[in-house]
Amino acid sequence: MKIETKEKIAHWGKIVIGIIGFVIWIDVIITISKSPAPFIEQAPYCMISTMIISGILTGIFKGLDFWVEKEIEKS
Repeated sequence: MKIETKEKIAHWGKIVIGIIGFVIWIDVIITISKSPAPFIEQAPYCMISTMIISGILTGIFKGLDFWVEKEIEKS
């Protein structure tokens, strides 16, 4: 596979995965906010879910970058 093709796939993959991650994050925040518990009890769940989703997205993005860089090093 050409380097340019892999770069395009990685670029569009990041965009799609970023949008999916954002939608999931919004859904989680809305679900947590619907809880009858006071905000002080909801805050840790909001922070933890945000950190987990951000960590997963970062890992996927780094994996896509590694995939492209590995191909660049081969050529």
